[in-house]
Amino acid sequence: RDVAPSRGLGDVYKRQLTILIDMDDTLEDLLGAWVSYLNTQYGTNVHKEDIRQWDISVAFPSLSKTQVYEPILLDDFWKTVQPKDGAVEVVQKLISDGHRIYVVTASAYETLRTKMEDVLFRYFSFLSWGDVIIASCKQMIKGDILIDDGVHNLLGGEYTGVLMDAPHNADFHNEDVGIVRVHSWDEIYKVVEEIAKKGG
Repeated sequence: RDVAPSRGLGDVYKRQLTILIDMDDTLEDLLGAWVSYLNTQYGTNVHKEDIRQWDISVAFPSLSKTQVYEPILLDDFWKTVQPKDGAVEVVQKLISDGHRIYVVTASAYETLRTKMEDVLFRYFSFLSWGDVIIASCKQMIKGDILIDDGVHNLLGGEYTGVLMDAPHNADFHNEDVGIVRVHSWDEIYKVVEEIAKKGG
């Protein structure tokens, strides 16, 4: 594994890591845009904090599953999705630190191109298709760290799991399985720094 000297850390060295980053509700705020869209479209009054399960339709009992999941299959919907606070700046910083970044997403093929162009490449213009991996089973991908809001993606992989806090994973006891929970991209940067320094 490559070893590079840390900037401004004297004789402390840190590893260059391969960092896998989920897209939805990790790099960007899909849930916020999704809930807002459904509330506007159907007159519901659901808040992000109400989404306590992975299946978002549970929080919209008055709507059918088809109605709930329709937005993510619409090209225009993805134009409303914004990056999470600090995500763009921290990912740029991680790249500057010498880490290799791959965006790993299980995106639907119907809107994949629109999603990438209107969200990922629009806001993270320093990334390209060569930095994207489309996979539904993220455990098949080798990396040092996976940052994800989906517990099912973090369990069983050959990487250190970093869980992006979200209402739907709030009840998961991440400490019991050695997964680090973070609440912001600033926290993510600190966690990566600590991991990079280990074994350097």
